[in-house]
Amino acid sequence: MESKLRIAIQGELGSNSHMAALELLAASGVPVEIVPCAVSAIVFERLMETDGARAIDGAVLPIENSLHGAVAEHYDLIAANRVRIVSESFLRIRFNLIAMPGVQIGDLKRVMSHPVALSQCRRYLAAHPSLEVIPFYDTAGSVKHVMEMQLRDTAGIAPELAARQYGGEILARDLEDHAANFTRFHLVCREDRVATLPAGLIPEKVSKMTVAFTVEHRPGTLVEALQLLSSAGVDLTRIESRPVPGQPWEYVFYVEFRFTDVAMAETALSSLASHCHMVKELGRFLAA
Repeated sequence: MESKLRIAIQGELGSNSHMAALELLAASGVPVEIVPCAVSAIVFERLMETDGARAIDGAVLPIENSLHGAVAEHYDLIAANRVRIVSESFLRIRFNLIAMPGVQIGDLKRVMSHPVALSQCRRYLAAHPSLEVIPFYDTAGSVKHVMEMQLRDTAGIAPELAARQYGGEILARDLEDHAANFTRFHLVCREDRVATLPAGLIPEKVSKMTVAFTVEHRPGTLVEALQLLSSAGVDLTRIESRPVPGQPWEYVFYVEFRFTDVAMAETALSSLASHCHMVKELGRFLAA
């Protein structure tokens, strides 16, 4: 394995995904290079790349936010590619008002950030009605834009890391409406590269699994599938349904469940396989 881990994220450097990647990969003991990608589809293109110059070792992706729910696109992309979920982590989400050095809050006329971040800071924005609110493509990207364009009347709302990354100054901290705001992230690796990851990233014991499956479109089939999981003794922690492209009103179900030993997990998988049209294991990992 190379001496440096190359990890892709969706978004700019300084984003929550960047912060999550650094925290999640700290256990590797190996230097990490973050590869920012504009959209999630590009993350997976890079993830599946075999060219040595462009190949990456893995990707860190948000999969669920405690306020806004699942990042459905990432479930679909994980299921559609030959990848495995290797681990998960939780990141406490904190938003800060970041401007150019020397700028005061009274100098600001507008504030920008990703729409989800703006919606999570409604109280702060309502308390400052003179600020024009501008949706932007990325939280950290808003700070990058302010700094590159030398905008002294505009601030970005972003993680603290964005201020350090681009040389901005934090004018106000913890703008989010709810302190209990967490995002769950997955470390995803191409199937044939899992064995190349540092030992510190692969837990000796796993306790959680993500599975995708489809069932016949008739009454009771989903209930029967869930009953099979219950009979296997696993603890269902999440279920998500997503439409099957090109097949209106057909769905693929994503489930996560905890288990106490590998035998229990294998029983759950074989039970689903005997009942479902399609079953695909997306990863086994240690529950965060």
